[in-house]
Amino acid sequence: MREPSDDRSRSGRKRPSVEKIGDLAAEAGLGKVHILAWRDAADVEAGGSELHASVICRLWAQAGIEVTMRTSYAQGSPPESVRDGFRVIRRAGRYMVFPRAAVAELSGRHGPRDGLVEIWNGMPFFTPVWARGPRVTFLHHLHTEMWPLVMGPTLARAGQILERDLAPWLYRRSAVVTLSESSKAALVANTSLRADRIHVVPPGVSDEFTPADSRSADPLLVAVGRLMPSKRFASLIEMMARVRSRLPVRLVIVGEGYERDRLERVISRVGADDWCELRGFVPQAGLVDLYRSAWAVVSASNSEGWGMTISEAAACGTPAVATRIAGHADAVDDGVTGLLAEDDDEFVDQILTILNDPDQRERLGAAARLQASRYSWARTAHDTLAVLAAEVARHRRR
Repeated sequence: MREPSDDRSRSGRKRPSVEKIGDLAAEAGLGKVHILAWRDAADVEAGGSELHASVICRLWAQAGIEVTMRTSYAQGSPPESVRDGFRVIRRAGRYMVFPRAAVAELSGRHGPRDGLVEIWNGMPFFTPVWARGPRVTFLHHLHTEMWPLVMGPTLARAGQILERDLAPWLYRRSAVVTLSESSKAALVANTSLRADRIHVVPPGVSDEFTPADSRSADPLLVAVGRLMPSKRFASLIEMMARVRSRLPVRLVIVGEGYERDRLERVISRVGADDWCELRGFVPQAGLVDLYRSAWAVVSASNSEGWGMTISEAAACGTPAVATRIAGHADAVDDGVTGLLAEDDDEFVDQILTILNDPDQRERLGAAARLQASRYSWARTAHDTLAVLAAEVARHRRR
């Protein structure tokens, strides 16, 4: 993903430049920042959280900050490398990365730091217990609905208790960055995290996502994401089979993941071989083309911090049909930039509505494009760094 050299968004609004990010870092004394993440963007199972972190790291590095990201081992990638100007250290497996990253930081193995960023992606690194100095935690959303989908009943219950009840108590004084107001509301309502310590910084949209006069002549829906249970692609395919009984629509699903075999079986079971395609990985240029061709982008996910694919499609002038969950409630302005659904029945109805009404599609798409123009990765990188800079000032006062 590339950021343009100018400092204005597509809407003409002033955006922070890389130089202003650098000025903010220099004023706060943030010359070296370490980031702890479960997975790297190079991981085969990387998703929106990894993309979010990688783009922020790139822009911080361009601004002159020495950024070191510590993650777990990524298949096919070396244990240590430099990508986009920042250092990436990939050591330990999915579970051991948590204690080993903490030990590495405590021992100074990765060098000194002026600030620490922890990415809490289901399992936290417990930085309030062992880390000293200014720090910030990225927490995109709770994973309450996801634990039972990837773990057995006992481990799933333990994970839910840890994430919802135990860990938040440790983080109640920590600065937390989340992506949307609806995600913040869910965190406040379901955990002991304090509202005054949670900061909302929406994700950006690359300027490569732009509209074009290339809409498909036939009804086409596009869904993008990792092929994993929480994205509910199997349910989406089944819902699309119901839509197909009324309209000859096609569905293209973009992404890779361990659920691919299961989804292929679902496609075969509902007789979707001729209208549902698992496209796999698609380069960004191809993704832009798909968004521009689609009549709508769809997301049946049950857990999101925002829904970055929705904003990418919106920047291409394509509206969305999505589940009414925290995250989606901010990425989609219901009835203005897309349509939200409470359950599968309403999801089917909303798809039929948007496919059958070209005037509404045009209106929703135009509004979606305007909404997406407000977001830039430069703004995300600047405002996220501002939270860490405030923690530096707070630490000095203490």
